[in-house]
Amino acid sequence: MNLELDTVRMGETGLEVSEIAFGTWRFGRETAAGNLETDRETAHDLLSAYEAAGGRFIDTANVYGGGDSERWIGEWLEERTREEYVVASKVYWPTREDDPNASGLNRGHLRRQLDLMLERLGTDYLDILYIHRWDDDTPSREFMTTLDEFVTSGRVHYLGASSFRPDTWKLAQANERARHHDREPFSLTQPRYNLVDREIEGEYLDFCREEGLAVFPWSPLAQGFLTGKYTREEGLTGESTASDSNRWEEQYLTGENFETLDVVRAVAEETGATPAQVALAYHRHHPDVTAPLVGARTVEQLEENLRAATVELSGDQFERLEGSKAGPFERFL
Repeated sequence: MNLELDTVRMGETGLEVSEIAFGTWRFGRETAAGNLETDRETAHDLLSAYEAAGGRFIDTANVYGGGDSERWIGEWLEERTREEYVVASKVYWPTREDDPNASGLNRGHLRRQLDLMLERLGTDYLDILYIHRWDDDTPSREFMTTLDEFVTSGRVHYLGASSFRPDTWKLAQANERARHHDREPFSLTQPRYNLVDREIEGEYLDFCREEGLAVFPWSPLAQGFLTGKYTREEGLTGESTASDSNRWEEQYLTGENFETLDVVRAVAEETGATPAQVALAYHRHHPDVTAPLVGARTVEQLEENLRAATVELSGDQFERLEGSKAGPFERFL
């Protein structure tokens, strides 16, 4: 693949990361029908294709594939120089049945899970550790102290917060307390964001900008809707990777969303790109987005997504995409 991804600065840190991150949530994942979405061999092929395009930013989580995602990444990294890659993982979800302490962000769970994550990845440090959700049952002073301990020990370099749109004030409070006590704050966030899911616009992105937080959106293609493979007439055809296809159809196959997709298709035709590449290029041109997080089931899909790095949008094209759907406040005007 004739492509070399650039790097971008991660917020106000000193870390440079690939302009498109590779998400591995499909590794080891079983579909609703019980089929393995991405097996070990395919996972390694995808990682190698991402590497061949200059990609060095790999995102995973302790629960992806029941730990197989981290394990397969670790196997792939064995033959490479670890320091050349930025590896991010996440922690929160239950990891042992019938154990109320084997989930969330309590100190014991965090410590146990970091040990297991590093073991599966075959490394002695994570570049980034995200909390996968906010834990209202654990005081933020407890988990922020524990996370700071990880950074101080050198086992984690930076802290991130994933999926927090309703919890902006909690994130702000946690960072304020961390700084007050000279502890490590969150340096980056990972919210859902794409051209049809616009809920973080406004307060959330304003906060990230003011705090200097890097923003790495997940689902930049709206779970496949923005690839353009769905039409008003045909609706949902074939197998959906969403856990609830009926809910997915109700959420995404709407008249308003298809109007947005019409704009994406028009810009794709103008630029000679695919709709997926245009949707990803929107993130690359967005002043408040650091890098989108993409995944793929095949090497061909991944290579198509990564070519979004070559798509340049004019100011007019970006504005048309940005204005293709009413923002969270405009809907009520």
